[in-house]
Amino acid sequence: MIQVGVVMGSNSDWDVMQHAAKQLKAFGVEFECKVVSAHRTPDLLFQYAEEAAARGLSCIIAGAGGAAHLPGMLAAKTTVPVLGVPVPSKYLRGEDSLLSIVQMPKGIPVATFAIGEAGAANAGLFAVAMLAGSNPALAKQLNDFRETQKQTVLAMELPAVE
Repeated sequence: MIQVGVVMGSNSDWDVMQHAAKQLKAFGVEFECKVVSAHRTPDLLFQYAEEAAARGLSCIIAGAGGAAHLPGMLAAKTTVPVLGVPVPSKYLRGEDSLLSIVQMPKGIPVATFAIGEAGAANAGLFAVAMLAGSNPALAKQLNDFRETQKQTVLAMELPAVE
């Protein structure tokens, strides 16, 4: 059963949003990826959001650049948690996207992550953490992942001073 939706406003957002999908895949979480444009396919956006809970989605990771309406509009049409990823834009480096997503009005929350690949990867990991709360096997995988990160840092050595 698909647990997480990964949506973006255009296929040009895939370079960033694939990082969320890669995290979900690494943990064995079932997900789907779709292009759903807030501006060009608003009826599809409404349908996707309105059917999300009934289809069993636990959350939606939504990446958007520019005006970045996709995460907020999804959140307005569903109670399924929406995780917003600002996609870098050509002229404003994604700062416009970040501000558009993070400045949701009180009562319609969107969890907002960093601009770009790191934000997408962290949104994927956040979705895993949400699911791990009711899935002991997934929780163990997440704890093992964190332990590996810890050991990687502890094994790091700096070069000698010359």
